[in-house]
Amino acid sequence: MIIEDVIPEFSLATAIEKRAISAPEVLNEAYKYPRPSSFSRGMRIDVGNVVILLISGTASVDENGQSIHIGDFRAQTRRTYRNITALLEAEGATWKDVVRTTCYLRDIERDYAAFNEERTAFYREQELDPLPASTGIQAILCRPELLVEIEAIALFRRRVEKE
Repeated sequence: MIIEDVIPEFSLATAIEKRAISAPEVLNEAYKYPRPSSFSRGMRIDVGNVVILLISGTASVDENGQSIHIGDFRAQTRRTYRNITALLEAEGATWKDVVRTTCYLRDIERDYAAFNEERTAFYREQELDPLPASTGIQAILCRPELLVEIEAIALFRRRVEKE
């Protein structure tokens, strides 16, 4: 199988365009931290008329780069989904375009049941069917106060704007 069989618009001559994704109204840029962190909040990749969004690990961080909802796992999870939603919307996507998530929990034994309840409620609000593929992992996150971090991949055809 060759890539042209999977993505008919793709050929070796097809340009691959990429650019950073941001949603500064809800989530600051990591490179603007007092001690900058060198990554983009997400990356948009255009291949022909197919768009791939790679959303970096996202947590309960606000527009000023501050961790919020310290100690409240459920509130952190909801803010994380809000941040990812804004990143998707910045590129004209929705959760219906998300095909995969990777979910990192600081303490998976303690928090997985609550995480799954919050995720299920959120996905129901979004009316997702099918649900994204997903992996849950216990991990030490980049800040000790963060309890959950989620990364996502979205895939959709470029929407043609009518004139």
